Amino acid sequence: MPIDWSSLWKREDWWAVWLGLVVLALAITNIVTRLPKINAWTTDPFFVLTANGLIDLFVLGLGLAAITSVALLAMRQQVRQYLLGFPTIFILAFLAQVLSKQEVLNSLGIEYVLWALVFGLLISNIIGTPKWLEPATKSELFIKIGLVILGAEILFGTIMKAGALGIFEVTVGLMMVWYFAYFVSKKLGLTKSFSAVMATATSVCGVSAAIAAGGAIEGDKKEVSYVISLVLLFAAPMMVLFPAIGKLIGMPDAVAGAWIGGTIDNTASVAASGALYSDQALQIASIIKMSQNILIGVIAFLLALYWTLKVNATTGQQPKKIEIWYRFPKFVIGFFVASIVFSLILTPTLGSGAVSDISTITKGFRNWFFAMTFVSIGLNTNFKEMIKIGKGKPLIAFIVATGWDTILSLITAYVFFGGIFFPPPI
Repeated sequence: MPIDWSSLWKREDWWAVWLGLVVLALAITNIVTRLPKINAWTTDPFFVLTANGLIDLFVLGLGLAAITSVALLAMRQQVRQYLLGFPTIFILAFLAQVLSKQEVLNSLGIEYVLWALVFGLLISNIIGTPKWLEPATKSELFIKIGLVILGAEILFGTIMKAGALGIFEVTVGLMMVWYFAYFVSKKLGLTKSFSAVMATATSVCGVSAAIAAGGAIEGDKKEVSYVISLVLLFAAPMMVLFPAIGKLIGMPDAVAGAWIGGTIDNTASVAASGALYSDQALQIASIIKMSQNILIGVIAFLLALYWTLKVNATTGQQPKKIEIWYRFPKFVIGFFVASIVFSLILTPTLGSGAVSDISTITKGFRNWFFAMTFVSIGLNTNFKEMIKIGKGKPLIAFIVATGWDTILSLITAYVFFGGIFFPPPI
């Protein structure tokens, strides 16, 4: 099978890498030296930006629209329709950050990612997301770019420390959850393909894993869509509930992050939930989810191999090893490149102080992409439709599998990150 080089400019995963690295380069080269500074407020939100801040906000909006449009243009998507709706996404992301700066709400730990999600959900579930706005809800592109940028905030040594235990944790937990979910789904009468997609989504990382599994076994698109709907339906409440439970019982940051990253199926929701808890929880949660993401390609290849040799039992359909590469989430590469550059090149060369200044800019960009992500997720989430879809055996299978995943992930999080058997890695 020849290598499809066109994927470098036609696939969303690769564009997330390119754009994430471009944003980092803008900060490293001091082309961008400041972002809109949103000030804290108590009763009057109209002065959260200075005059210069308003100009910065306008320039930032134009810049983000421009660079993301390049990706959509290369992928031959609806650029004109995207640009029509983008200002609304951007403004809602801005309002979410403004509300998070209110001193009382901020003291309660209510972060901008939650307000961004709430704004989107209110529009989607009360008046309905307008058709003209839908092309601008690029949650997957936004979150992948944000995660590439996040790599600059996580030192490579931290990744190696947490990643070793993290990969071991998710490998053990993943297989136990996958087989349990597959067994339960089959017992409830779901088809083999439906059960495989369900098991992969609940054990690996939700939407991306469901899509990868469905493609690997050439599954029914309706079954894949069903599972994705369940993932999104449960991700929103879990995103808020897990940090609340963790804080209630005084869970250490590293444990909370490992639990969140190992249980919540949607990458975007993992990042939001970790951010709601603490910066360290966000880092650990992202590392754990990245560790799971790394396994998407492996799981997809194994499913393709098994379905070809055992389920379909048809000769001449041998899966190619290159499928592992095609299934691999490329934004993970960008994440590691960013971490390596900032940890092993910039810090020794420029010094930690200069790198800290650069990281202030990159973190600001990451916040904007995260905020736009959760506005988009909210706009794409209609609870009435999802509840209708969720009635029946697939819903039961998903709940049971997620319950088992929650318990197992909590146990392994304490084992590997709680300092019980191993020194806390971070």
